[in-house]
Amino acid sequence: MPKALLTCHHLQRHFATLRPQYETVGVEPILPHITGQQMDAAAMRKAIRGVDAVIAGDDEIDASVLEAGKESGLKAIIKWGIGTDSIDKLRAAELGIPVFNTPGAFSEEVADLGLSLLLLLARRTHDMHASILTGGWHKSEGRSLHGLTAGVIGLGSIGRAIARRVAACGMTPIGSDIAPIDAEVLAQNNVQQVPITQLLTKSDVILLACNLTKDNKHLLNADAFAAMKDGVTIVNVARGPLIDETALVDALESGKVAAAGLDVFEVEPLPTDSPLRRFKSCVFSSHNGSNTNEAVARINQMTTDILFDVLGVKSLSGFTPNRVA
Repeated sequence: MPKALLTCHHLQRHFATLRPQYETVGVEPILPHITGQQMDAAAMRKAIRGVDAVIAGDDEIDASVLEAGKESGLKAIIKWGIGTDSIDKLRAAELGIPVFNTPGAFSEEVADLGLSLLLLLARRTHDMHASILTGGWHKSEGRSLHGLTAGVIGLGSIGRAIARRVAACGMTPIGSDIAPIDAEVLAQNNVQQVPITQLLTKSDVILLACNLTKDNKHLLNADAFAAMKDGVTIVNVARGPLIDETALVDALESGKVAAAGLDVFEVEPLPTDSPLRRFKSCVFSSHNGSNTNEAVARINQMTTDILFDVLGVKSLSGFTPNRVA
């Protein structure tokens, strides 16, 4: 009986609804206890031995993990979600271990969260809510979004969904991407593509929606913040290491950055001693952009379907899996 290691929190949480499918096709699920956001390489090296395939969350799957899996017959890694920056795809390709992900599967949900963080920062709704709960009647003076320029870094499916939402709020969306985007696609999403240098200097709000790669770590660093407008707002629903948090803290202290909404961080969960915690001008969420009932059910089934296909127990129908390595 083939064995599948399932390390994604969302999949584990709802696995009871999927268990009958695994029993029907004869796949043994292995659901290890996970502390925190993900498993580190040491834990993954231990867990991956003897399994045929993995549906992974944001776990650290480096060369040593892949080599341990290959030695015991690992056939594939399926990433629950989009970002595969925690997987050594080059080594996976060298070892002949295919890596799949699920792009575009929850673009609307992540964009919704990005907009919600922006709205909280603009109107300080959470401050008024907290005041009323304690008997107060605080009134926050907010900021109008209409007429502002919103810079979206990354014009994939999430970035385009964000552009549509900010446009609906009366903002002018501009976007940057390392690849040229088709003019018709840009027009359909009401966004203009510009160089990132122009985006940094022109935007009142900057929203990150790009992949993390070896080339864009700390994309928003001290130099990038210096180039921005005074009082800019930052929203990150992509990956934490895209922002140099030390530089962000400095920018918040100086007022260069007026507010920040962060769903992701350089270290997750956010350390208790992180200086970001002291800023009332920040709002946080817990790397939770994809977490809606509908999206979780959709991707749980999609990753399960890919798993069964690579194990040869049930053929795919209705879609072609996206292989990234």
